[in-house]
Amino acid sequence: MDRLQLQNLLERVRAGGMSLDDALRELKDLPFADLGYAMVDHHRALRQGTPEVIFGLGKSVEQIVGIAEELARTGQNVLVTRLDREKAVAVTQTLPLLNYHELARTATWEQAPIAPLGKLPIALVCAGTADVPVAEECAETLRLLGIRIERLYDVGVAGIHRLLSRRKLFDKTALAIVVAGMEGALPSAVGGLVSIPVIAVPTSVGYGAAFGGVAALACMLTSCASGVTVCNIDNGFGAAFAAARILRTADRF
Repeated sequence: MDRLQLQNLLERVRAGGMSLDDALRELKDLPFADLGYAMVDHHRALRQGTPEVIFGLGKSVEQIVGIAEELARTGQNVLVTRLDREKAVAVTQTLPLLNYHELARTATWEQAPIAPLGKLPIALVCAGTADVPVAEECAETLRLLGIRIERLYDVGVAGIHRLLSRRKLFDKTALAIVVAGMEGALPSAVGGLVSIPVIAVPTSVGYGAAFGGVAALACMLTSCASGVTVCNIDNGFGAAFAAARILRTADRF
């Protein structure tokens, strides 16, 4: 249950359109529902503005289905991340309303309106084509959060002129999320060009000495561009939520 749903419920009680007992029945699962294998946090949308998200990696098909059904039962939108195709086929057989986005490895079940967040879009910048799955996980998460995006893909530092040719894009965006593997230099390049917040996402793309993204992570953490924020390796989802926190705070002032 999010803030708007709770407000509508309380208004109905105040107006006499719903009894107190009926309202209590609707609220009985706050703050969580115990499924035995998971404690589904129904209070998260009230605290953070967004329902709990299902991390698909490591969960069984039955567990994903059960958590998704519980979230959907209360009228919330559902987002599943790190869902491979084989598991997605099995899950969607039981939940046909769940839409699978193979490139992003996410699935969504949208049944509630998504309120826009932020006055301006954000720039979603991706170094190379191999980094796109992480960027698209970020994009799907941002969409569910109500944040508009402007994609700027395949602009890695091996051809820095590609980035520079689109520099004006950053004048029309609230912040930038920059996804890069290999040596992870792109966030520093962007950070040196713009005044908006920059969130860096290292990916596990690269040859041996890239150490599965550790080299890119270290490069981003030691960026000479001041104030670049760094997420974990391949964590496009986390970058999207960091952006949402920034935009929600900005809207208060």
